[in-house]
Amino acid sequence: MLDTNVMYTQKDEGKNLYRKKTYYTLVIEQEVLAKDKDEADSLFAECGINHAAIGDEITEKKDGVETYMVDADYKDSDDAEYIGKVVYDLSDPYAKEEGCVTIDTYADENQLSAKEESDVDTSINLEWESTIGK
Repeated sequence: MLDTNVMYTQKDEGKNLYRKKTYYTLVIEQEVLAKDKDEADSLFAECGINHAAIGDEITEKKDGVETYMVDADYKDSDDAEYIGKVVYDLSDPYAKEEGCVTIDTYADENQLSAKEESDVDTSINLEWESTIGK
């Protein structure tokens, strides 16, 4: 017995059964907030297609055409692209107090945030104090 999803009866006697594979390119574009490109790449590597969700539901069934198989294979991906940095909204004078942030697409990818700069300054001061014996 042949494995097929096409329903047939004696009224179909004399018809031919055909199967055709059609290859589609599926593009998935994802975004993530990360401290740097390496962390972003790591997070992207943990995500992708939920293969359990890929099934015949994504195909049309009409005029007697039934889906035999659906599959998705990884082929290639682009490098992670820097889009912008989360910053306090400069147009809002109370942004820090109110927690209003935005994505600045002009901000330098490698620019430290105010908190990171403060942490670096503290670290440098502690190191300096330890060298002078404080």
